[in-house]
Amino acid sequence: MTIRALLVDDVDDVRRLVRTALRFRGGFEVVAEAKDGAEAVRLASSLHPDVVVLDLGLPDLAGREVLSKIHEDSPGTKVVVFSGAESDDPWLRGQVDGYVLKDAELDYLIDLLATVGSRSSRQRVLELPRALTSAALARRFVSDTLALWQLAALRDAALLVTSELAANAITHADSAFRIQLSLTATTLRIDVVDQGDGAPEPQLPSSSAEHGRGLLIIDAMTAAWGIDKDADRGKVVWAEIALPTDHEVAATSDGPR
Repeated sequence: MTIRALLVDDVDDVRRLVRTALRFRGGFEVVAEAKDGAEAVRLASSLHPDVVVLDLGLPDLAGREVLSKIHEDSPGTKVVVFSGAESDDPWLRGQVDGYVLKDAELDYLIDLLATVGSRSSRQRVLELPRALTSAALARRFVSDTLALWQLAALRDAALLVTSELAANAITHADSAFRIQLSLTATTLRIDVVDQGDGAPEPQLPSSSAEHGRGLLIIDAMTAAWGIDKDADRGKVVWAEIALPTDHEVAATSDGPR
């Protein structure tokens, strides 16, 4: 899969250097370039790139503000800083997926982008509040991600599964939740993680029951599903949908995370 990159630097020559190196490496698509923080945030929000190459010395916005806005508007996007100066800000260091000085070998930056971008292109995450609108936001997130991953054939099944899992988190767990999509060589996995105690339970088929059909639908639409307890993450309700036989995901050393 091609890694989609957004280049952010107010110096044209730096962007051109990185763009050329990515083109020679192959496996990358530079979807856009930005000269300032406001433009970077706007482009990240609309394009949802796999990785942003970010210079911290932008003319309009501080690095903290740019990072916060990118993470808020495009939570699945990874950020690698490409800067002319070191930073001793622990908050900033904790918010990025890599930090490379501009006097380093360019190959090091490209190798790092390949590693970080490969993980991002196979996994996307969205945090959602406990609200009725969250189910619709989850469906839109899934629809946009499948379009990006060129998996339109799975859209109907994935949206139906997402609706059921999101409704379960809101109704049974009474909790905010995180939806995570992961792409493996054979399946699309949908995880919904919440912190609530309540869990959905499969019910026997019935033409009159008002509840309990959701997991029966999930069982019919997926290759596998389950409910896992995790002390750190809470409860995970997951489902896996088999990829079309003609769809192949390129293998990587680290795989999805």
